Amino acid sequence: MPVIEQNQTNNPILAAVKQRLDSGGALLPDSADNLLEVVGILKSYGVVLGEYYRNLTYISEYQFLNILPFWKFFNGNLSLGKVARHWWHDRINFEFAEYCMKAMFWHGGGGLDRYLDSDDFKQRAKIAIAAKVKRNPFMALTNQLFPDFLLEQVRLMTYYSALGYFWSFMSPMFLELSDRYDRGEIKSIPDVVRHVQDGLVAAAAVPYIYKVPINGQDYEIVPQSANLSFLMDTAVPYVEAVFFRSFPFRGTTSYNAQANQISPEISQFNYGVLYADPLPVGGAGIPPTLLMQDMRHFLPDYLHRFYQNGDRGEEDLLVKICLSFQKSMFCVTTAALRGLAPHPLETEDPQQQQANEKFLAPWLDRLSRSRLYSLQ
Repeated sequence: MPVIEQNQTNNPILAAVKQRLDSGGALLPDSADNLLEVVGILKSYGVVLGEYYRNLTYISEYQFLNILPFWKFFNGNLSLGKVARHWWHDRINFEFAEYCMKAMFWHGGGGLDRYLDSDDFKQRAKIAIAAKVKRNPFMALTNQLFPDFLLEQVRLMTYYSALGYFWSFMSPMFLELSDRYDRGEIKSIPDVVRHVQDGLVAAAAVPYIYKVPINGQDYEIVPQSANLSFLMDTAVPYVEAVFFRSFPFRGTTSYNAQANQISPEISQFNYGVLYADPLPVGGAGIPPTLLMQDMRHFLPDYLHRFYQNGDRGEEDLLVKICLSFQKSMFCVTTAALRGLAPHPLETEDPQQQQANEKFLAPWLDRLSRSRLYSLQ
């Protein structure tokens, strides 16, 4: 019996989620409050993502193989005032963008991960490395002694670029969603999902290319001939690494590896945004705290009032932001699933329904252990 049928038999909530998907709905139930929270938080997130992707792109291009990139968060615009605000933490927390990038780098997956192990990549990377170390005797010596060190750094820089590329599409998509909501065009959670799905589909085949300027000349690290694209090689690996897997937050929970509380299989990690407990958000050392702190500065007025009128007012504002953010990411996940499904989920054709069942089964099985149930 397929996994999805077992879960439907034993879990009425999962059965309701599956039925909602088949009727054109989303993982998140449709309600006026859910719509307000999702659109409002994605408006704030879109602004923050704009800052994140511009910095990641700057680092990938202009901090390429800079071993001590002390000023990497300033996007080349360095001033005493900006340094003071940075040290006073009156700034965007770009460290969270790096956290997501490192999750993608560690988990890998997709065509980009395969390309970074190819001979073509190694050859192109070595040419760029040679150009970069040409005027730096220390780096040249390091490269001779440890030839794989800088090569691995180029792989890391590629993930800076890839995540920046992915977010460069998502940021305007979320801001346009907010504009459409303000104009009265977005009236339900399924409308949100359709907006995101249309955006993903429209950009799906756009090629991903990465090149860096070194001494006035551009060096291609990921060329167009690598045949990498937005959806399958940046978007899907991001969803897998950040939405589903990620890694455990240090200092919040103790895990007994001998009792198999942490799976030895990397594919079974479930610490991503869809699984995270919102309550620790706001504590020191929790990476999502940085994102929630950033988003709180750009909340639309209607969402801010919604939080103020809720229990505890603004005392648990970061937790409320995290809950809204999780709701929004379940909508984005729905859009991704609908875009990747072999047929429209509302199809009435028995053969197409069977193909969709086979596609959805492993995804819903994984989501059965997420925070999805607390949002029903």
